[in-house]
Parts: sequence; C-alpha cells; structure tokens
Amino acid sequence: MYAVFKTGGKQYRAEKGDKLKVEKLNVAEGDSVEFDEVLLVGEGDAVKVGAPLVSGSKVKAKVLVQAKDKKIDVIKFRRRQNYRRTYGHRQHFSLVEITGITGGAAKKTAAAKAETAEKE
Repeated sequence: MYAVFKTGGKQYRAEKGDKLKVEKLNVAEGDSVEFDEVLLVGEGDAVKVGAPLVSGSKVKAKVLVQAKDKKIDVIKFRRRQNYRRTYGHRQHFSLVEITGITGGAAKKTAAAKAETAEKE
C-alpha cells in the first residue's frame, strides 16, 4: 500500500519502510510523527483519491535524523559593474522512515455533494 501526503509545502509518495528527506519537523530524533494531510491512498486498482483529503487516513513515521543538507553556493554577478557576491545556504531537513499507512474513506467537497444531489 502506498500513500501521497503533504508536509512542508511539498507532496511525497511513500510506502511502508521508505526513508524520506522532508522539510524540518519540530520533533526530536527517535520520536514518531503522524501526517494527516493524505491526498491519495491505494494499492493496485483499489485507490482512494481525496477531494482534497482522504478522511480518516494517516501516515505514521519515525524521525531518524535532524540535520542540514549539502551546501548550495549562491552567486550574484553583474557584468561590467564590478559587482560580485557569493554566499552559501544549508537547508535543514528531517529524515523519516515510514512505519505505517492507514486508509479511510474519501471526503467529499461541497461541489461533489451538490453534484450527487442533482443526480438524485
């Protein structure tokens, strides 16, 4: 079973046992965390797509490492102006291991409810 969830403004596809590098989470190393903004849950033909979220579904993970990523060099340069600036940036991240995925029923939006009411 796999799931697509959202955290830190990004979306991740995960299966049980996967290790993902996500935006920094405010938890200690070794702690468990739950992601409840699940967009899609499924396996094979049985895929539940949320509108926008799949209600009752969660992705459970364990934080393995809190660290900084590789350094990125940022260079600003303007030709013929004697202007050069260089600096670096290291982004914080959390390495998590997916421990479990629970699925639920897809949550309907107001528009989807109105469409089903019109059909009836």
